[in-house]
Amino acid sequence: MVFLETIHSMFKHLHWANQRILETLQNGEENKQANTLFSHILHAENVWYTRLKGADSSHLPIWAEVSLESCVEMINKNHHNYGEFLARISNTNLDHLVLYKNSKGTEFHHSIRDILTHVALHGQYHRGQINQKLRAVDLEPINVDYITFRR
Repeated sequence: MVFLETIHSMFKHLHWANQRILETLQNGEENKQANTLFSHILHAENVWYTRLKGADSSHLPIWAEVSLESCVEMINKNHHNYGEFLARISNTNLDHLVLYKNSKGTEFHHSIRDILTHVALHGQYHRGQINQKLRAVDLEPINVDYITFRR
């Protein structure tokens, strides 16, 4: 049960961090590189959710930039989808293997546990890159640290 509690908390953090980055991007001057990275985070969340459902994700965009208005919709959709998925999952399902193909058609298989962990961590990597882009144009990076979320 401990892993599920941790993953639930990590996905709450993911949503919180996405909201903070979105607000920062909405309130600042347009930064194409930061917007592209943020769009990628949201597209990737959708791709992994599609794979977790057992559906084909090879047709879904992964690096397509979308407007910040579309990002709002994507954040809400991803939050809803993962919320429902996590509500249905149990410890007995975590080691179930998910077979999927990446965008190049290469087949992989990973456990639900590993995929959920990856999704929760993947966005944090790119949010760090976004903060680096913001700092490069003399904007204050947004604190999206997990411990700040827990406070």
